[in-house]
Amino acid sequence: MFTFIPRRMIRRPVAVVAFLSVLVYFLGFSPEFGFFPQSPLYSSFSSTAGTTKLHLGRATTVTRTQFLRITRTVYAPDATGAPDRPPRIREDEILDDEIDGSLPKLEKHTYRKDGLLEVNPRGPHPIYELISRAEANWEAKMNKASKTLEEACREYERRYRRLPPLGFDKWWAYVQENQVQLPDEYDQIYDDLEPYWGMNPTDLQGIQRDWEAHADSYTVGKDAQDDSIVMLNYTLPGNAGVKHELAEGAFQIMELLEDVEKHIPPFRAVFSPHDNPNLPTDYELREMALDAAASGRFININNPPEYKLHGWISACDPLSPAWRDPIKWDAAPPPRTKKTFIYNHREAMDPCQHPDLLVNHGQFLSHHIGPVPHRVLIPQFSYCPTLLHHDIMAAMPINWVEDILPRSFDPEWDEKYDDRLQWRGTNTGIWHDEDTLWPLSQRSRLVEWATNAYHENVTVLPAPKDNKRAVGGGVTVRKAKYSSSMLDVAFANAPLSCAPKTCELLKGVFEFRKPHDWKTAGKYKYIIDVDGNGWSSRFKRLITSNSLIFKSTIYPEWFTDRIEPWVHYVPVQNDLSDLFDSLVFFRGDPTGTNAHDDMARKIAYAGRAWSKKFWRKEDLTAYMFRLFLEYARVMSTERPSMFYNHGTPGSRPPPPPLVDDTKPPPPRAQNPVDPEIPPIPERRKGNRKYVPEVVEELSDNEYEEDDF
Repeated sequence: MFTFIPRRMIRRPVAVVAFLSVLVYFLGFSPEFGFFPQSPLYSSFSSTAGTTKLHLGRATTVTRTQFLRITRTVYAPDATGAPDRPPRIREDEILDDEIDGSLPKLEKHTYRKDGLLEVNPRGPHPIYELISRAEANWEAKMNKASKTLEEACREYERRYRRLPPLGFDKWWAYVQENQVQLPDEYDQIYDDLEPYWGMNPTDLQGIQRDWEAHADSYTVGKDAQDDSIVMLNYTLPGNAGVKHELAEGAFQIMELLEDVEKHIPPFRAVFSPHDNPNLPTDYELREMALDAAASGRFININNPPEYKLHGWISACDPLSPAWRDPIKWDAAPPPRTKKTFIYNHREAMDPCQHPDLLVNHGQFLSHHIGPVPHRVLIPQFSYCPTLLHHDIMAAMPINWVEDILPRSFDPEWDEKYDDRLQWRGTNTGIWHDEDTLWPLSQRSRLVEWATNAYHENVTVLPAPKDNKRAVGGGVTVRKAKYSSSMLDVAFANAPLSCAPKTCELLKGVFEFRKPHDWKTAGKYKYIIDVDGNGWSSRFKRLITSNSLIFKSTIYPEWFTDRIEPWVHYVPVQNDLSDLFDSLVFFRGDPTGTNAHDDMARKIAYAGRAWSKKFWRKEDLTAYMFRLFLEYARVMSTERPSMFYNHGTPGSRPPPPPLVDDTKPPPPRAQNPVDPEIPPIPERRKGNRKYVPEVVEELSDNEYEEDDF
């Protein structure tokens, strides 16, 4: 009998066994023989250049596509000429199929209380589940919305354990007349104002009067029921031009409320004119006020808690991760060891649950470990508070657009021919100097993440064909092979917000490219939105487009409870650890393999539809109308009587008359005489348009209106 084993070896069984073992060993490491063990996530790939085979649950391939070389499934030299090593297969990635070739049973992912989904490698790709779950949540929220005033009153009492404010019926009439959606979703107002229910209105009025004299503020309101809302006071810095620019928000508020102001009781509201909050919270003080509000008591403002010298974490529960986990204030946080995605965007913005936010965002880095919080709660309004501040959130129309005009600047999805992820913007977000940690700020990290690709690897969850296969633990790929074909991210124009030496340094570190106008930006399918000095005022324009918007932010906004991530936009963690995974899922790998273009189109169009239906001027008016009804009540000494009674069973009797008109208004802080500034007009009528046909240059204003 023919054999390639020498006859003398047959007489030596030990030698035969040794020879066969060596042979099997070498064949097992040869990808040509198909014995190389791989993670089951590879079994989902197919290509015209090759086929995928299954051998008792172990996926093998003889494909020679670019993507599979990147994922190191074959031996091939990379761009530098160095041979790739085969990937290390972790035990939890190997999921043996049944003998008959059926797919393994998939396991569940973990939904953590901090707003993140933790990926189980034995489960399906999580984005399928995140989208379906979000769609169900959104449908349920829409279906349960109140349809009548009586239903709205009952839902209000169920949520907030008190009757609605006086004028609630007038607010409801406005909502119905203007087709404002989700009339129950105003929990942000409750969260902002509830601590003040634990304070005596007389104390609140005194604090508010003192704060009117605080530098950099303006006060809007009315002294009598029939008055118009006007600017009552201001302490704004700079020359006349700067003062008027900072006071623009006051004029916008007057314009928004012009049709409903007669229904709002007298009030005085102090606003910060800047795009950052400035009232860090004392957790102990806020909890004292909330406890008092729940029990119908008032706290003693003359006996506050001790000074908190712990900086930002003074706003956090002492049992939270911000206190429990050590924070290295001068270094970037370590990379995540597990794949995670956002399912609750508000929770994912919380630095108490995610202390790494404190060292990778300019809002917090600018103050290092953080300021000392005030020893009293101050009722001041701001444009973009974080979850560590107690500024009251306002819904402002800054850089609001009704639509992108002309419509030719925003083609339909299938006509957008650039499928790279786009971003252009200035290097705002932090002051750039040798003494600041600007390299850790959000925009610097974004551009560095996108452009510093050489000699770096990234672990990516490959785009699957369907949700019937395990996602695995991800594959390590050369970042350079992804970045050039999938990203168009860069700073625009020239460095700003920097000391002279640091400006020169920035020119050497980053490439500053030409900005994109609206027409150029319209060709991209995928656009990312990140914070600047404060919240991103460009988000309204972006989500009104036919592009899919990826959004990374630490600032909740007035509409956060009225929009659904994964239905209207794609949420991205501030450290960008999930950005490649999300982009690859929708766009596919650099060759477009396994792209989910239909799912991306659906979210892009849903975002635009949401913007046109849920973010109109009427929606802003409805929010501010209800906010000032609530604020006027909590600040008034007539608070107990300022409620609306719809006459539902179990409700209190109708309230007594609201106000004694003969009662003089409280004294106000006097604004110093300023000969530089002419009198500020009481009203500004007419709608201002923010829809230029073409934007050739970036705006230098504080809110980065046309900063692409």
